[in-house]
Amino acid sequence: MIIVMEKTSDCATLETYLTEKGYEVHSLEGGDEILLHLIGDTTALEIQSLSSYEGVRKIVRTKAPYRYVNKPRTSGPFLIGERRLDDMLPLYIAGPCSVESKEQILHIAEKVKEAGAHALRGGAFKPRSSPHSFQGLHKEGLQHLKSAAKAHGLLSISEIVDKEDLPLFEDTVDIIQIGARNMQNFSLLKALGKSSKPVLLKRGFANTVEEWLLSAEYLMMHGNDKIILCERGIRTFEPSSRHTLDLGGMLAAKQTTHLPVIVDPSHAAGDYRLVEGLSKASIAAGADGLMIEVHDKPFQALSDGAQSLKPKRFAKLIRSLKAFEEHN
Repeated sequence: MIIVMEKTSDCATLETYLTEKGYEVHSLEGGDEILLHLIGDTTALEIQSLSSYEGVRKIVRTKAPYRYVNKPRTSGPFLIGERRLDDMLPLYIAGPCSVESKEQILHIAEKVKEAGAHALRGGAFKPRSSPHSFQGLHKEGLQHLKSAAKAHGLLSISEIVDKEDLPLFEDTVDIIQIGARNMQNFSLLKALGKSSKPVLLKRGFANTVEEWLLSAEYLMMHGNDKIILCERGIRTFEPSSRHTLDLGGMLAAKQTTHLPVIVDPSHAAGDYRLVEGLSKASIAAGADGLMIEVHDKPFQALSDGAQSLKPKRFAKLIRSLKAFEEHN
């Protein structure tokens, strides 16, 4: 870290404070400025607090504020259950936004498995914008998801919204999803950091890549390094899609961390007609997989029918992605 200070400021007091904190401090004078170069782990230093010291002009981090997510993986193969993630890349996750019934999720599981999906998604606890919207089948929905996935040899994934439900999720699903609204729910992140279950961490629609990676840092520093990052679009002024899919952000995350990064084109688009093109672009750009919403009767879906592909269309998409995988 480098602290740029006015030459007339009291640098000595700040240097003493930083030295007592355990940092090695080197000062360099130039023009009307003094540069303080800090050597040591500065991830815990609060830039805003340091900026309030009289005479500080600017503070520049020379290293990212996360030290776990950008380290090479050292824990061996990434296992989901008994399956190696590396053997499934690109990872294809598919299923309805919500588990609506046992029959519905069984039927869709069969179709997405036939198409080439590796994991079955389905919401049981639905954090909806409107309290009047369908909120999910809760525990019953998770049981239906687990049964359908097992019946068709698929992994299962569902979103958790309350850390009190963690024991239930650990007993029923293979991957626990943290949704966009909970990306910075730090008590939930800490609880899942102590879990042995893989976690899929979605980027918040108003969050930067750095904030997204810092949320992954919470998981890793509490012991869980089985993390899949998921880009799902960010909120912009453009109204032609629900959100704007940030493939640049996806690539930035891939270049920064060793963690796999997948894309959810369904939530970015909000319109099934855009999902296929965004999926191809994502895989061509280097995404490690996709999470796609699939429903056999989208017009009757209790949530997000407008962005859901029908099973036949999903199968066609998976076949078409092979060409993009080969050039990835």
